[in-house]
Amino acid sequence: MRRRTGSLHQLARIDQFDETQGAARGARRIVLTSGGGLTVELHPDRALDIGAVAYRGVPIAWHSPTGFADPGLTVDSGTEWLRTFGGGLLATCGLDTYGPASTVAGVEYPMHGRIGSTPSVVTRAQVTDAELVVEAEVRQASVFGDNLLLTRRITLPLGGASIVVEDRVTNEGSAAAGHMVLYHANLGWPLLDDGSVLEVPSVSVSPRDADAEHGLSQWFEITGPVPGYAEQVFKHDFTGQGIAEVSLDNPTRDVRVAVRFDTASLPALHQWKMLGEGHYVLGLEPTNVDWSRGRAAASEAGVLPMLAAGESADYRLEFHCGASRVGSSPESGGSA
Repeated sequence: MRRRTGSLHQLARIDQFDETQGAARGARRIVLTSGGGLTVELHPDRALDIGAVAYRGVPIAWHSPTGFADPGLTVDSGTEWLRTFGGGLLATCGLDTYGPASTVAGVEYPMHGRIGSTPSVVTRAQVTDAELVVEAEVRQASVFGDNLLLTRRITLPLGGASIVVEDRVTNEGSAAAGHMVLYHANLGWPLLDDGSVLEVPSVSVSPRDADAEHGLSQWFEITGPVPGYAEQVFKHDFTGQGIAEVSLDNPTRDVRVAVRFDTASLPALHQWKMLGEGHYVLGLEPTNVDWSRGRAAASEAGVLPMLAAGESADYRLEFHCGASRVGSSPESGGSA
């Protein structure tokens, strides 16, 4: 590469911007170009989450009507999370709750937690001979309350088409702390479309509620947008499966996106199936606890994961983009 270019920036680069317009005004944005057909946008003021992603010009991630707003507009109460949830390839939910809002011992736990609207400190943004790497620290803390530190590293191989997210969550408080995390990965059109093939090789699948129970036999089917569609959430158990891979494959666009995760730390995946008009999105969401009813209910049921003072939990999530595999093997379609 160095024999053929004056600068590696000809192939791969990291550009940093400050937003100037609308609800995003004042927020930071980092754009990574891998040199392998992948363009990735990161949002340092939203926990270094991943926003827009395109592979060889095909948009991969769903965007909500709110856009990626400055986190200063987020109200940590009830369901106000929905007012600034921009979607994107990755919206981190946690670190002490996800799911519906609840209150425990006078402490309010808003919908999907606070970490996704917490600004990070970017400690590294560099293009090396092997990869593009961005590192950051995000602290979720309060006086007389939690003190959880998220250390995040996002890498793209130089000339490649994958994204690796490596997280460490450390309890820097003096007492044990409840810890719930869900990686809200959001796939949208044109990757998601009528004829796309979903593969989720889980041990078992169960519906979250009555709407999901009604669609349980078709959990893997992807159609075009449906007027008046009611969202369905399915819980997939991956316990003991090692490194798991789930994918969405669009043979018409010749694009496949796979999500890989270690089931030792992320034993479950929640599938958010929302095939409505205007809100046309598929969520593939690995989580550290197979739970969907919020912090209070998790605590009451005795399933709330805990981090002792000084203890850390490590997570790794990979996104791989490539050509369609539909028709390349005798097996295709959903499985569980």
